[in-house]
Amino acid sequence: MSSEDELLSQKLLQENGRLVVQSNEQTNLIPRFWTESKKLWQITAPSIFSRVAAANMNVVTQAFAGHLGQVPLASISIANTVIVGFNFGLLLGMASALETLCGQAFGAKRYNMMGIYMQRSWIVLFFCCFLLLPLYVFATPVLKLMGQPDDVAEQSGIVAVWLIPLHFSFAFVFPVQRFLQSQLKAHVTAWISLVVFIIHAFISWLFVYKLQLGVVGIALTLDVAWWLLAAFQFGYVYWGWCSETWAGFSMEAFSGLWEFVKLSAASGVMLCLENWYYRILILMTGNLDDATLAVDALSICMSINSWEMMIPFAFFAATGVRVANELGAGNGKGAQFATTVAVLQSTIIGLIFGILIMIFRVPLTMIFTSSPEVLGATEKLTYLLAFTILLNSVQPVLSGVAVGSGWQSKVAYVNLGCYYLIGIPLGVVLGWGFHLGVEGIWGGMIFGGTAVQTIILAIMTIKCNWELEAEKAVSHTEKWSRIRSNDEQQELRK
Repeated sequence: MSSEDELLSQKLLQENGRLVVQSNEQTNLIPRFWTESKKLWQITAPSIFSRVAAANMNVVTQAFAGHLGQVPLASISIANTVIVGFNFGLLLGMASALETLCGQAFGAKRYNMMGIYMQRSWIVLFFCCFLLLPLYVFATPVLKLMGQPDDVAEQSGIVAVWLIPLHFSFAFVFPVQRFLQSQLKAHVTAWISLVVFIIHAFISWLFVYKLQLGVVGIALTLDVAWWLLAAFQFGYVYWGWCSETWAGFSMEAFSGLWEFVKLSAASGVMLCLENWYYRILILMTGNLDDATLAVDALSICMSINSWEMMIPFAFFAATGVRVANELGAGNGKGAQFATTVAVLQSTIIGLIFGILIMIFRVPLTMIFTSSPEVLGATEKLTYLLAFTILLNSVQPVLSGVAVGSGWQSKVAYVNLGCYYLIGIPLGVVLGWGFHLGVEGIWGGMIFGGTAVQTIILAIMTIKCNWELEAEKAVSHTEKWSRIRSNDEQQELRK
């Protein structure tokens, strides 16, 4: 056989090989999709349940506070929403750094690294809690500065001080949740959340009705509930159910803290910029001419949106873990496929909910109000609500991809530019410049901010070199492992 014939034969074999690989990938597409979906929902379903349980704890708290009077209800609501809500978002975002680090370590089977990462997160978040303490201590003057009535601001300040133990519990609860999620044990958090919710309902009844502790008692119920959550989660880890990933407390957790701080800070800023964005939307609406009606209508839409957002936020967590797992294992195509499955499923769910809201917009609104004026104003906003839900079914998943890949610092800049340099100015122009009111403010912030951000994240994801990202993740875990090995050898020599 001549050299030309040999080259032709090799070329044919290579082409046939590629065809066989492509054929196998197409044939195995449905089983692969089903397998990935099971892994995804292994995190998504428990995460939804945990978020619902946490939200219902606040509902129970609000319900008991409402029986004490208008001022106690307002003080509990403001302290929980404004003071705790600000810190909650920041600390939750900072803890999401573990979704990157623990997720990639789990994928790379560097299980002993995960416990060290969690301890580092405890240290960083606990220190951050001390830095945020002035918001609790000086809550009363801050709320008065924001225009709250004196009696509400003063009682909210008292409640805020009693919620300081709750504040510090976040430093332990959030890292353990991410630690468990990264090793596909989100169901543990779900069951613990259910138990704590039941206990919280009981102690709320006990403190308010039997012991008659008033607003202080209500604050204490939240403190107790969140510290029980922390204790039960850590008990699960400490008493041997995570033997591969938890090797006990280590002084090594205090090394390499600066790199950990930078990633945690980027994660916190990334999520906080988004969380504050929607709070600014309500504050801007409160400055309209007919502010009461506009705020009432927008609040109803935001309430519906917040309940539905539990699903995309669960997808955010699950996508971050799945992408990090695959990248840590050096499987770039696996991370890309996990992204595709998550985006597709979340978008379908968002589309279904958006259609349902348009169909049942009047009955849904009547759950919150019977006022004809508020019903009419809310009905005008439902098309924006439906579009927001559809858009938010994609955006959190892409943010999850960013977290799993370690792009937090890049996305923080994207969020800053889209939300605060485009979205808010456009909302102001449409709301006041074109006299479109709340529809203009919300529409400008959604189309100018969230939509542009989603497009940019989609472009980043589509253009991503997944094999290169996998190499980076593997290199990072191997580098950390070498450092750990050197430290252990030095300890042995001592």
